[in-house]
Amino acid sequence: MGIITDVILPLALAFIMFSLGLGLTGEDFLRVAKQPKDFFVGAFSQIIALPLIALLLVSFWPLSPELAIGVMIIAAAPGGATSNILTSFAKGDVALSISLTAIISLLCVFTIPFIIITSVDFLSTDIGNQNINLMDIALSMFLIVTVPVLLGMTCKKFLSKTSLSFEPLAKKISAGLFVLVLMGAILSERENIVSYFSQAGAITLVLNLIMMSFAFYIAKLLGSGKKQRKSITIECGLQNGTLAIVVATSIFGGGVYLIPAATYSLIMFATSLIFVYLVSKNI
Repeated sequence: MGIITDVILPLALAFIMFSLGLGLTGEDFLRVAKQPKDFFVGAFSQIIALPLIALLLVSFWPLSPELAIGVMIIAAAPGGATSNILTSFAKGDVALSISLTAIISLLCVFTIPFIIITSVDFLSTDIGNQNINLMDIALSMFLIVTVPVLLGMTCKKFLSKTSLSFEPLAKKISAGLFVLVLMGAILSERENIVSYFSQAGAITLVLNLIMMSFAFYIAKLLGSGKKQRKSITIECGLQNGTLAIVVATSIFGGGVYLIPAATYSLIMFATSLIFVYLVSKNI
């Protein structure tokens, strides 16, 4: 398991983030200045509301400390690149979705360590006694998230023809890597998977449904358009499950900690596809 958790998992995530970078340009970051309200509604929902709602849930839900921390890890993760594709299917604002994915993915270098450390301190003194270093987490996030994204953007800028032809294949490889990481996480705990789903499945489903509903209605309340509401809702419902699994594995050694990431990753596609179907018909 050592080579899988120490080498293969981080490399898989790094490639996924590299493929995200291949699809980005400077315009995706500058767009925030053009539609700041919609971006900040999405960013607030993703970075602040989601972890707070998750923390509230795990505070009252009868979970082991390990599963509670696992829920906070998936809540701390940024949106996944798949959200951009589903936003397109839903006829939402794809440009907004891409901007949210890109910027929040880069910000996770700071947000994930802060949320994890805060959650560990709040939820369990026993787990808090582990040697969890804020700078170590931030450095890991920088190396496997920020650097690959910036490298992908650099390749797109200076090797545009090659990047343009490779990008569709990179996205397919990324999707395959996500499935392999998710299946690997489930198989590694296959003897206990039914038990874990019974413990973590309900809370991850509730978290997902509350978060998507919150994002949709807060965007509606604050005057975001129909396309923007779709984008913000999908972005807040689809988390980067691969990143959450890597964090759970690299910091806590996997096991029970990665189960919420696995259950959430399976659930989020079902709920998001249902949402896409509903909004394409009614909203």
